[in-house]
Amino acid sequence: MELNFFERRKILKSTSLLDLTPFRKIDHKLEEDGMATLLYPKFKNKKVSKYMLGNKTPYIHMKLDEIGTASWLLIDGKKKVSQIANELSEKLGDKIHPVHDRLGKFLSQLYNNKYISFKELQKKEN
Repeated sequence: MELNFFERRKILKSTSLLDLTPFRKIDHKLEEDGMATLLYPKFKNKKVSKYMLGNKTPYIHMKLDEIGTASWLLIDGKKKVSQIANELSEKLGDKIHPVHDRLGKFLSQLYNNKYISFKELQKKEN
């Protein structure tokens, strides 16, 4: 369960992005070329989806490029953004330079579209 808007904003303003732990909220599939395609449900309710779509795919497909795929696959809910950035630098070298800026923008887009969230924004269960 996520915190409310004001609680999330307070945490995001007081915490460095590098100290956050992202996790995926949607599924993906790997294509034959090794690139990831994100699968965003067209409808949240499965019954509505089946009724409205019939045999059509229930997902919006978003294909990622090499950098997006590498970044997405490193988001596992355990690694902090700083660790993901280091691994991307090792794997992709100059292709992702400057890594912190590019990864930050990518994660912001994923978060704003509700494809990911951060563990630090989850309510603590007591």
